[in-house]
Amino acid sequence: MKPTDVILVRYDELALKSKNVRARYEQILVKNIKAMLKADGCSYSGISKEMGRIFIHSSDACALNSAAKVFGAVSASPAYTCEPTLESTAQLCAEVAGGIIREGQSFAIRARRAGTHGFTSRDIAIACGDAVFEKADKNIKVNLDNPDVEIFVEVRQEKAYVFTESLKGVGGLPMGTQGKMVALISGGIDSPVAAWLMMKRGCEIIPLYLNNEPFSDETTRERAMACIEVLQKWSPHKKFTIYEAPHGNNLLAFLENCSNRLNCVLCRRMMYRIAGEVLKIEEAHGIITGSSLGQVASQTSQNMLAENYGMEYPIYHPLIGLDKLEITDIARKIGTFESSTKPATCCMAVPEYPSTAAKPQEMIEAEARIDVTDLVESAMKNIKKFIL
Repeated sequence: MKPTDVILVRYDELALKSKNVRARYEQILVKNIKAMLKADGCSYSGISKEMGRIFIHSSDACALNSAAKVFGAVSASPAYTCEPTLESTAQLCAEVAGGIIREGQSFAIRARRAGTHGFTSRDIAIACGDAVFEKADKNIKVNLDNPDVEIFVEVRQEKAYVFTESLKGVGGLPMGTQGKMVALISGGIDSPVAAWLMMKRGCEIIPLYLNNEPFSDETTRERAMACIEVLQKWSPHKKFTIYEAPHGNNLLAFLENCSNRLNCVLCRRMMYRIAGEVLKIEEAHGIITGSSLGQVASQTSQNMLAENYGMEYPIYHPLIGLDKLEITDIARKIGTFESSTKPATCCMAVPEYPSTAAKPQEMIEAEARIDVTDLVESAMKNIKKFIL
């Protein structure tokens, strides 16, 4: 049997959009697929699309895995093609079945059609099933409920496609369809996962690392950059613009002038202010954090109210309802877990007994003891902008 000659890529949410929006999203999805294929070194002769399907014309095995990694793709299947007639489709089904159905096994034909044809999906299934039986030189049977082998057939207007497997894709929306977000990346397990989830929802991210030195060291920074490198692999169509802002002087100001137990909440508020300045530079639309409700002392609902109080821009917490095990599972799946768990120095400005119920008024009073504007301006004056 010759190799498969096309990869069927399916999408889901895009099909629900209006005609013009869907067309624009499809174009972005195709562009992102091309970038991923190029990054992975996969060969292909072209990409075409029809309603609900994108076709990668390739016999390269790596194209299947590459397509499944592109945000917006819900599944991908390597397929054989033939003319969109009952005779051609049935013959191809029989050839495919002959190579995969073993003695005594059961099979089912899963047929569908799109376009204008003089036959129904049921006609396709019957014709293909009959052809498989006629060509079989072994004892096989049909089982539509729980078959050993499933053969899928799609007859579309210009071509028919026969395949036997589907690789699950990451799903979501094509990256670049939902604007840009500033993603706070600390290098721990949570923040890279939060950034990835927003990438999955179509956002391009601008990583921002707040450097806590002298309250941390280079190992912390190295871990954060390693996580950003992994996230970059999910965005081959566009290099990240990364920002690194000094944050140690801010922490020192809190320690010297404010109640120690408020350090974590004050720290978050300052991070959001600096992220807001980056947001304005990059014309982004929001800020992404790795907060998960109740996971640590600083991430209680009361503290999150206090840290968000008076902030100018939307702050997104995609992990808010996930527990640590769920977050860790995603980190393993997307490839950031290993980088996030490399040995690194923890922040030494964290108080022994952090507040778990800070109030907005406390934040206002604490920040009145420091020059917030000057601290933000100093951080932005010394911020670094680079491509990894």
